Amino acid sequence: MSIPIYNLNLEPLDLKELQRDVWIDDPFPAKLLIQREKLDVDIAYRGSHIREFKKKSYHVGFYHPPTYQGAREIHLNAEYKDPSFIRNKLSLDFFSEIGCLSPTSKHVFLNLNGKAEGIYLELESVDKQFLVKRNLPLGAIFYAVNGDGNFSLLSAIDKKAKASLISGYERKYGNQKTELYLEEMIVKINTLSRADFKREIVRILDVEKYLHWLAGVVLTQNYDGFVHNYALYRNGAAGRFELIPWDYDATWGRDVHGRLLAHDFVPINGFNTLTARILDVDSFRSRYQQILVELINASFTLEQMNPKVERLANNLRPYVLKDPYKKHAIEQFDREPTVIAEFIEKRRRFIKEQLYKLN
Repeated sequence: MSIPIYNLNLEPLDLKELQRDVWIDDPFPAKLLIQREKLDVDIAYRGSHIREFKKKSYHVGFYHPPTYQGAREIHLNAEYKDPSFIRNKLSLDFFSEIGCLSPTSKHVFLNLNGKAEGIYLELESVDKQFLVKRNLPLGAIFYAVNGDGNFSLLSAIDKKAKASLISGYERKYGNQKTELYLEEMIVKINTLSRADFKREIVRILDVEKYLHWLAGVVLTQNYDGFVHNYALYRNGAAGRFELIPWDYDATWGRDVHGRLLAHDFVPINGFNTLTARILDVDSFRSRYQQILVELINASFTLEQMNPKVERLANNLRPYVLKDPYKKHAIEQFDREPTVIAEFIEKRRRFIKEQLYKLN
């Protein structure tokens, strides 16, 4: 099955200016041709450390027309450190399958001013349009932008008191007043007694969905997923928060640098202040154990995952050979389905062996 071809064109001087300084956040006007549709867009680099990679990732904003397929903006991720190109999509699809809100994604092939840039993963933005598409109540959305998104009063960076209760978060949607809801939750997480926490947390957090999210992070083994790599959505009707995964390329047996990661690196009980407090409640911990058992017996299995991995890899292989940054690594690409399968098998065994810790 073919993947869409995206042709992105900037004025030569604008492209030169964009490439001059990777840390410039100001967008440049561009034309994006998708099949027969011509779109006026704004283009800028995205990400933090990934801006220094040879193959850049991009943020694309639509302004004429103002939306495209219901989106106001998209993210084009180079997936530069993932030799399979598929870990991010595989993870986000997995979260959706296990009952979590998760961005949609698809692979595309990008040409920039007529030059092949290779395979990209188009990621849906978690914003107002994300909610509208799903007919969800409007509500606040926050991005966890660094390690201080740990639900603690202390910084994960220097272990000192945070300058702000919402340090580590960036408001993506909602007004300034909505930040009070996030501040309230963080205060309660860190100050309530065990009995009060059990009673109060279900009013401000969808605990059932949190436990499914936690299981997803633990099974896919995203080390950064507990303090980063997620968005917080506060359902405006229910008044409760839930977590949405984001940026899951460092999963399924590899780390953020693309190196092999031991299958037992992330513990079964994860980490961050909120997870610790939730698993300290017997009924929540028991439910989490039950969810893990269900997933390793039904969803997180070779029988379920191998066909998905193989389908994605087979679809992408012809395009890997055309990717100027990755075509030399085709042999490694061909081995990645086996790497992922071995991780799943070992991770399932590890989780089964560790289930007793949740008794």
